[in-house]
Amino acid sequence: MGTGGRYGLRPGKGNAEGVVAGKGNTDGVAATPTPTAASASCQYRCIECNQEAKELYRDYNHGVLKITICKSCQKPVDKYIEYDPVIILINAILCKAQAYRHILFNTKINMHGKLCIFCLLCEAYLRWWQLQDSNQNTDPDDFIRYAKEWDFYRMFAIASLEQAAFFTGIFTFLWVERPTTAKKKPDFILLLKALLLSSYGKLLLIPAVIWEHDYTSLCLRLIKVFVLTSNFQAIRERDRA
Repeated sequence: MGTGGRYGLRPGKGNAEGVVAGKGNTDGVAATPTPTAASASCQYRCIECNQEAKELYRDYNHGVLKITICKSCQKPVDKYIEYDPVIILINAILCKAQAYRHILFNTKINMHGKLCIFCLLCEAYLRWWQLQDSNQNTDPDDFIRYAKEWDFYRMFAIASLEQAAFFTGIFTFLWVERPTTAKKKPDFILLLKALLLSSYGKLLLIPAVIWEHDYTSLCLRLIKVFVLTSNFQAIRERDRA
């Protein structure tokens, strides 16, 4: 560990593309200034105690990088900047608070919209598949195929409206239930991002349908429970911000 002591970053490893030696930056992790130009604003958070932090790591030049230690809990502010994305994903699947804080506060992920559309497509396909499975019509007529195509678009529209209603309900509940003494207003942009990212479990709907078996209906219920659990964890971490 010749790159910064006990918590030093290893050049070429770390987050999505790793921490580049001598540059002190990561793709997916916001750049942290050098000690001589430290930012005055606290834009990051410690994944252990959720306290604000000015930086995730320091670049001492010549490839020497060291993870910043939190002044509150005396632990690394964000150990996940050294981890492989697969490990971070596994920890997120296990609903670990540290993984959610890393993703929500210490990374710059701009795939919320794409992930939302893809999840809606997965849910629309599932509903369309269930609809076609209940209507066993093998007529090859072009009109029938055209109608089936519009059925998919209709399922996509229904899934979109249901998700919009679900998010609106959450926003309304949090707004009504927020303490009257709260100084800060709820950050609904961050909450929306948290909800969209935590809905990644819907991607499991497609494999459950493709590899159909006797327990498919049970798998679909478990996937829904997992998505709701992930949403709850993301909302809880957002509220602690």
